[in-house]
Amino acid sequence: MTTRPGTGPVPPRRWRLELAWDGRAYAGWQVQPAGHGRTIQQVVEEALQRVLGGASARVEASGRTDAGVHALQQVAAFTTSVPRTERAIVHGLNHCLPPDIACLAASPAPIDFDPRRWTRRKRYRYRILTRPARCPFRHGQVLHLSRDLDLAAMQRAARHLVGRHDMQSFRAAGCSARTTVRTLTEVAVIRRDDELHIEVQGNGFLRHQVRIMAGTLVEVGRGRISPDAVSAIIAARRRSAAGPTLPAAGLWLVEVDCPPTPRGRPTCGPGAVYAAGAD
Repeated sequence: MTTRPGTGPVPPRRWRLELAWDGRAYAGWQVQPAGHGRTIQQVVEEALQRVLGGASARVEASGRTDAGVHALQQVAAFTTSVPRTERAIVHGLNHCLPPDIACLAASPAPIDFDPRRWTRRKRYRYRILTRPARCPFRHGQVLHLSRDLDLAAMQRAARHLVGRHDMQSFRAAGCSARTTVRTLTEVAVIRRDDELHIEVQGNGFLRHQVRIMAGTLVEVGRGRISPDAVSAIIAARRRSAAGPTLPAAGLWLVEVDCPPTPRGRPTCGPGAVYAAGAD
């Protein structure tokens, strides 16, 4: 606990952050051992230490993202006794952070605020560019497939994924989740000009779950898996029954519903993710 001259100790204060980033240059969210690449958490904590005048603070997020995954809105939190205003934190972080990471908002939170436990739902988007020529301006932001996919078949298959299911078939090796049951409130496949977007919303996700689901839907779109076979894939509860894990580059964390939400904060939200990839 720090001490303010003439006023005594300053009690710790919890802060809620909203962050956005381009994940191409980073080895995911979580701090890694030396030599394993820079991570979002590491860079944000280094910037925050400068904003707090040299005091260190651990930044905890609503969940981890893999290397190469992008975020339009991630919720994180830290605790400090160093007195700072909301404006000072936002402006200070954005001054100290590299241009591919941004602090969208900072707001006081209850001292027991835990982004992981308080998150009610998350939305992910997987972007697939379907045209013969790749787009250099979207390199590392989309998966490029030179042939089109059967959109109607993918949409039909996606409906089987909605609801409460044991998603063990869509869990990567090394996943440490205690239960594999997850509830998905939306799985949609949408055409956006020369891209297909796979939109997934749920209360939580297993390791690589969205990328494996997207890989399975792509196999449906290629005609290699029947749309109605997705129910059998879920029931199999076996990783080998599902499709491949798609590359991380096409995956975007779009939204985290985690109260309390600050008012009037800027957004890199759903419309911006598509505009950012436009030619």
